[in-house]
Amino acid sequence: MNIHTDKIHFYKLTLEEQRQMNVVSQDLGVLSDWQDKHAQLFDRQNIKLNHRLRETGLFTEDAIGQLIEKAAPHQYSLNTMGFQKDVNEWRHGEIQGISGREVINTIRAGRLWLNLFRIMEIDSKYDRVLDQIFGEFESFIPGLKTFKRNITLLVSSPKIQVYYHADIQGQSLWQLEGKKRVYVYPANDAFLTDESIEKILMQETEEEVPYQTWYDDHAEVHDLEPGQMMHWPLYGPHRVENHDCLNISVTTEHWTREIRNEFAVRYGNGVLRRIFGLKGLSTRPKGIHVYPKAAATLAWKRLKFEKARQVEKKVDFRLDPGSKEGILDIEPYLK
Repeated sequence: MNIHTDKIHFYKLTLEEQRQMNVVSQDLGVLSDWQDKHAQLFDRQNIKLNHRLRETGLFTEDAIGQLIEKAAPHQYSLNTMGFQKDVNEWRHGEIQGISGREVINTIRAGRLWLNLFRIMEIDSKYDRVLDQIFGEFESFIPGLKTFKRNITLLVSSPKIQVYYHADIQGQSLWQLEGKKRVYVYPANDAFLTDESIEKILMQETEEEVPYQTWYDDHAEVHDLEPGQMMHWPLYGPHRVENHDCLNISVTTEHWTREIRNEFAVRYGNGVLRRIFGLKGLSTRPKGIHVYPKAAATLAWKRLKFEKARQVEKKVDFRLDPGSKEGILDIEPYLK
C-alpha cells in the first residue's frame, strides 16, 4: 500500500487496526513536531525532530531478537572497533548458533555494532513503516519523490563509536533506545573532498574518510534520545559516540532524481580521474555533462572495474556470549 496516495484510507482505520498493522496512528503521524519551515530545510540543513516509531511495537528487544534470528549472513554486518576517534580499528564478525536475545545481551556487555540491512525484506511489517515515513515526507515537502527506500536497524554497545564517514544517499537517523551523541560537520570540501566522495561511491573504502580532531571545533553536536531523529544534507560528514547504555536506532535511506544524478556525475568524475587523471570536473547534478558521465559510470560497472577495486571485508571473529569481550577469534575469511 502506498501511504502517500492512500493516506485517507489510513485515517479510516481504527486505532486497534493501526496497531495490528504496526503503523503509527495517522491522526498523530510518525513525525510529531514537523513545521512548514522544515520543508525548506530538508536536504539543505541539519534537522532534528521528534518521532513516534516506538509506538509500532516493532523495535522492542523481543521484536529485534526475532528479526536477528531471521537474518541471513548477507543481511547483517557485525563489527567491533577501537577507542580512539582518529584511529580506525574496525573488524568484521559473524553470528552463529545463538538466539537473537543472546546477540542483544552480548552487544550490551561488549564493544560491538550490529547493522541489519534492508529489514523490510526480512519482515514485511517494516516495509509498512518505511512507506509511512516517506509518505509523510512526500506529503510535507512539495515536489519530493523518493525511490530505492531502505531501513537499517542498528544495535550497538555502550560507549562505542562510529568513525567519521559520509553516506551516498539521503539519510536520517532515528533513535529508539539509549542515547548517542552525533557530530555533524559542514558538507564542504574542507571536511570532505571530491576524491573522498568518489572513493565511497566507487566502494574503494567502507565510507570512512580522512578525519582530524580539529574538525570537532566546527561540528554541530546533538545528543539523540529515544523518540528523536536527525536528517542532514547529502554527503554530510558525521560520526557517532554512544553514551553508557545499549543503543537501538534505525537509519532510513532514500534516493531522488537529483541524488541519482549527482551519484552518476561524481562516479563518472571518478572514472575520468582514474583513466585520464582529470581533475576539477563539475559536480553539478544538472546539465548536459550528466549524460556522458552516467555512461562512464555504467561502463565502469559493466566491465567490472568496480568489483576489482572494491575494499575487501575480512571476517575474523565470531560473536561469543561466553567470552569477556563477547568475541572469539576465528580463521579469517572474505565476506
